[in-house]
Amino acid sequence: MDDVNLFEEQSINEIVDLVKHGDTEAYSFLIKAFQKKIYLYCYYLLGNQEEAEDAAQDTFISGFNQIGQFFPTVSFAAWLYKIAHHRCMDVLKKKNRRFHLFKKYQQELTVSDQPSDRYSDYIHELLSSLNAEERRILLLRALEEYSFEEMSAILDIKPATLRKKYERLRKRLIKGKGGFHYEHAYKTNG
Repeated sequence: MDDVNLFEEQSINEIVDLVKHGDTEAYSFLIKAFQKKIYLYCYYLLGNQEEAEDAAQDTFISGFNQIGQFFPTVSFAAWLYKIAHHRCMDVLKKKNRRFHLFKKYQQELTVSDQPSDRYSDYIHELLSSLNAEERRILLLRALEEYSFEEMSAILDIKPATLRKKYERLRKRLIKGKGGFHYEHAYKTNG
């Protein structure tokens, strides 16, 4: 079961309110709810386990320090992913990478709930064929199942633009895989 599904959005917002009012220990519930997903998001963007761990840790530290700035106009998850996104972009800029992120792996992923090697290899091969923006859109929509509105809050791109880019990307992936049927679990309308 997905840890985030253990908490309804209302419960997450209640925990956020507790943290805002000084209950710093309540933040550990938020970390537990989002730790794996934030790490995997950072890992897929950075392509390096240690950098992803550091970026995820920085995300939670920044989230804690900035929690007073969170308002539930977007979900807490989208707000936290936006912080993670910016942390990963900072790491990439510091290393002066030009978003050549997904080369063949030199290390095994050491996450306890890791997907099968075949699935993992396929995901990494697929992602390595995309540019940085396409990877972010695909990760947030297909793997994290965010709405276009939530993605808009994370990526600072209009929802309508994201819909178009996602649909073009989805069609290209279906066509490029010669019969491979890539389908997102949810309809692309939102």
